[in-house]
Amino acid sequence: MSAARNTVAKNIVATLKANNVQRVYGIPGDSLNGFTDALREDQSIRWVQVRHEEAAALAAAAEAGLTDELAVCAGSCGPGNLHLINGLYDANKSRVPVLAIAAHIPSAEIGSQYFQETHPQELFRECSVYVEHVAHPSQMPRVLEIAMRTAVEKRGVAVVVIPGDVALAEAESNRTAVIRAAKPEIRPNPRELAEAAGILNDAEKVTILAGAGTAGAHSEVMALAEALGAPIVHAMRGKEFMEYDNPFDVGMTGLLGFSSGYRAMESCDALLMLGTDFPYQQFYPENAKIIQVDIRGEQLGRRARVDLGLVGTVKDTAAALLPLISRKTKRSHLSSSLKHYAKSRAKLDDLASPAKDGQPIHPQFVARLVDELAAPDAVFTCDVGSPTVWAARYLTINGRRRLLGSFNHGTMANALSHSIGAAAAYPGRQVVALAGDGGLAMLLGELITLVQNKLPVKVVVFNNSSLNFVELEMKAAGFVNFGTELENPDFARVAESMGIRGIRVDNSSGLKEGLAEAFAFDGPVLIDVRTARQELSIPPAISAEQVKGFTLYAIRTVLSGRGDQLIDLAKTNIRQIF
Repeated sequence: MSAARNTVAKNIVATLKANNVQRVYGIPGDSLNGFTDALREDQSIRWVQVRHEEAAALAAAAEAGLTDELAVCAGSCGPGNLHLINGLYDANKSRVPVLAIAAHIPSAEIGSQYFQETHPQELFRECSVYVEHVAHPSQMPRVLEIAMRTAVEKRGVAVVVIPGDVALAEAESNRTAVIRAAKPEIRPNPRELAEAAGILNDAEKVTILAGAGTAGAHSEVMALAEALGAPIVHAMRGKEFMEYDNPFDVGMTGLLGFSSGYRAMESCDALLMLGTDFPYQQFYPENAKIIQVDIRGEQLGRRARVDLGLVGTVKDTAAALLPLISRKTKRSHLSSSLKHYAKSRAKLDDLASPAKDGQPIHPQFVARLVDELAAPDAVFTCDVGSPTVWAARYLTINGRRRLLGSFNHGTMANALSHSIGAAAAYPGRQVVALAGDGGLAMLLGELITLVQNKLPVKVVVFNNSSLNFVELEMKAAGFVNFGTELENPDFARVAESMGIRGIRVDNSSGLKEGLAEAFAFDGPVLIDVRTARQELSIPPAISAEQVKGFTLYAIRTVLSGRGDQLIDLAKTNIRQIF
């Protein structure tokens, strides 16, 4: 290829460079050759090669979530870009701006059932805010610009489908538009604000439920809580924005939370939802009036009956609402909620205790020590299931730390892949991946990605030889555990074989030293921790159906000749009851 020849692929790279894109995550392939060769020639954008395209999309999602800037991933035609889809679902549901370059088969072969032919536009439509096929060079760079702007403004995934021959064709325009996110001020109208203030002023017990939409609105929410005398319950994605410097914090609710958050919502007579799409309807109060604030009007009333829906950013709406609020002098609801939280927090801390040597380590103890020993500005990633539970309950988010997970899409294998994007975006910052053994094994090859790209991630594996959270769901539904056992290798030795420092911890007495060694090591480390399989992550409120389910589980387990599992379950969790 002549260096002087300006191809569509080169224009794509020039546009990404003009928009301060620093990295592209992916795996090369023949249909991507024009694009990857343009990256090679330019040399200003780093190609972060992964071992599975799903990891590329998850890494891009993590980078976009942390930096709030456009992140990019790429996949070759057919199976290559199909592998992106799960990570792109995660990014789109997390509402972070990601651009995916999806290479396509040769233009002349489209529709002929050619080798590796798929229909990317149809496949990516549900997991994106924009997807378009570039059939001719004249469409570029306009399609790319529209895709980037849509991803940034709608905060989601944009997919550009481009055949390899089109990428290698002569560009018909050298334009490189620079996309900058608009930052509008959006608040409800005065009549709506007055109605909201009337509901809140008339209520005796107000509780705030805060979600990811409170990002950047910490001081405004604190001022509103102070005036309302309102405890603040946070959803999982609101944890990193609301937990720190918060005298009104009463923890989480939902399946991952604990009783104080549930109680503060259940006992209120007015619930103010701020930037949250908390999905579990059974945790909303039945008799309270509900006000919901969200930038997206289509989300209002989607989870619970809403008495008043307000469209606006949390920051702008809270600031506009505050002058209309009469400061509450009766603070008994706040006081009792804080006392309940203190008791719940103390109970959780008690559970994070060491086990006797020779016994599996309590996962709460692992999470507590990770929290104590990790850097004050660490970035944490956590797998779905029990690692997310322990992260939610034991990681302290202080305003400098960050916490990433697949909290909306709920995919396995996200922690390691997210850590790739986090470490690439912040090379001088400690990144800790809290990985389940099932999640780690699913994309085990990404450990090699850490080595190849010199990413010093610390991977803490909760190794309980099971799909632990799935087992809990089975117990709650009354099913005997089946198909959840994992026959694991010594992950520390596997890591060593890949060029990663591996540390194995089998006893509580060696955990602190092992973690300290891992966090001090200059390079990637995997610390394989043998944790208790039967540990229950009990939700804050247990329904009658769940009690019935556990009873059925116990009966069926005994009848199936596996009563020893019940004894082990009781021994492991007796300290959670008394």
